[in-house]
Amino acid sequence: MSKDIRNNWTIDEVRAIYNTPLLDLVFKAAFLHRKYNDTSEVQVCTLLSIKTGGCSEDCAYCPQAARYNTGVDVQALMQKDEVLQYAQKAKDAGSTRFCMGAAWREVRDNRDFDRVLDMVKGVDELGMEVCCTLGMLTESQAEKLADAGLHAYNHNLDTSAEHYGEIITTRTYDDRLQTLGHVRKAGITVCCGGIIGLGETHDDRIQMLQTLATMPQHPESVPVNALVAIKGTPLENNQKIENWDMVRMIATARILMPKTMVRLSAGRTEMSLAEQALCFMAGANSIFAGDKLLTTPNPSFDEDNAMFDLLGLQPRKAFKEEKEYLREMVEV
Repeated sequence: MSKDIRNNWTIDEVRAIYNTPLLDLVFKAAFLHRKYNDTSEVQVCTLLSIKTGGCSEDCAYCPQAARYNTGVDVQALMQKDEVLQYAQKAKDAGSTRFCMGAAWREVRDNRDFDRVLDMVKGVDELGMEVCCTLGMLTESQAEKLADAGLHAYNHNLDTSAEHYGEIITTRTYDDRLQTLGHVRKAGITVCCGGIIGLGETHDDRIQMLQTLATMPQHPESVPVNALVAIKGTPLENNQKIENWDMVRMIATARILMPKTMVRLSAGRTEMSLAEQALCFMAGANSIFAGDKLLTTPNPSFDEDNAMFDLLGLQPRKAFKEEKEYLREMVEV
């Protein structure tokens, strides 16, 4: 294994990288990005809320929590046919990964879960990488999702273990890590990142990045989100973070996890094209496309296609790593 790929980063090492002068940090991240990835490719993902609102959690940033009055209409679990129509539309527009999100605290073994498993099978049959974010999972539930064809599971850490209790009290940090363990054990790829702008310190960000980078296996995808402050949530008055903070987070993540897909996620609507370009230079190679991320605004497919044309980027093909592995096996 390359000396660049490590799982034993110390907190002091991560802090030193994070605090590197910005232009030097971007240069180092860009070098590693080019060493381990095709920098002309960006993974295009689409996220659909298949069950909206009414969640029992108290995540301070989330407009879908039942206890907050945010104007989000509660919607029951969507029908499979409708979900597959959205997935096909996303595929036609250039997305290769389709993620389905349900506002649940945890998955329950009931008819709704059976319906989600059927949706997973349907999206998988379209030839897309299918991802879900459904809350906490048991080991057996993760296995059922894997058997249905699930490619990735998203379950973010959100912030550092130390700051976590200020943001969420209805589940613990260890609960999140346990779900990630079940996902990994089932053979599903891990999508796990966090949100900046939650009132955390720079050291909280550093600690979260160290937690991700010292997992036994790095997450295959790390979303970096900027808080979208929603009226009615406890964080509605939080100030918008500077784009330089996003660049610093993305660059540090790229250095710590050179082969991971680093996703420029929520908050892109507030960024200029030049600011997004700097994030790609710093190591971002994945985005969410489509006009909504669950319930928050996102740039349209047309806007992103125009950006790709200008920057010389192209969508990454689905299942690229698996196809390359199979080709290498045939050649051997």
